[in-house]
Amino acid sequence: MTYWYEGPLAGFDTETTGVDVETDRIVSAAVVVQDAPGTRPRVTRWLVNPGVPVPEEATAVHGLTEEHLQLNGRWPAPVMYEIAEQLAEHAAMGRPLVVMNAPFDLTLLDRELRRHRASSLDRWFESTPLRVLDPRVLDKHLDRYRKGRRTLTDLCAHYGVTLQGAHDAAADALAALDVVRALGRRFATRLERLTPDELHTLQANWHAAQARGLQAWFARSGSEEIVSTDWPLRPELPAAA
Repeated sequence: MTYWYEGPLAGFDTETTGVDVETDRIVSAAVVVQDAPGTRPRVTRWLVNPGVPVPEEATAVHGLTEEHLQLNGRWPAPVMYEIAEQLAEHAAMGRPLVVMNAPFDLTLLDRELRRHRASSLDRWFESTPLRVLDPRVLDKHLDRYRKGRRTLTDLCAHYGVTLQGAHDAAADALAALDVVRALGRRFATRLERLTPDELHTLQANWHAAQARGLQAWFARSGSEEIVSTDWPLRPELPAAA
């Protein structure tokens, strides 16, 4: 019997102008498809001219300058369509989508679709639902008492995954995919009987519990930061009155 973590998976990642899903923009993205562990991945990349300034702080992370994106990037509208179309195709083919910290990348894609296509990410998955595997949520639930940070770099080190070229969308997508496979093997007795559909539903509950715990910690620390419990996609904010 082939378990889900040994079968076909698709990974998705973006690089952006910042960390605010409501206002920041996608500057690069990648989808990485792998049919089985160790097989050659198939990579699709997009480079985007966001049409807004690219802060130096963002360039310091992913290395993409505003000038480079203006010269080599494509306009956002067709790119966002192509990304959503490809994600929908993978869902229709039954491939689970691996997204590290899914509420960030998927919500940002949703906002870009609304901004440039008068559409939304949900519209692409009305007939075939999206099944997401989020290594951050899975790891925090399955190994909840482990101390330390849980960035993609940290998870790669913990699970013995090679990450070459961090903060390149394709490299990060492949690394997240490999982390999910490693998680599946390490926690096989707890995961192998679950389908990706079941895991998708469970992760929504696990993420909500994790968010509530973090919110409580912020409250005890005197922070006013709000932690969203929504996963894998945050709802659209209501328009200002």
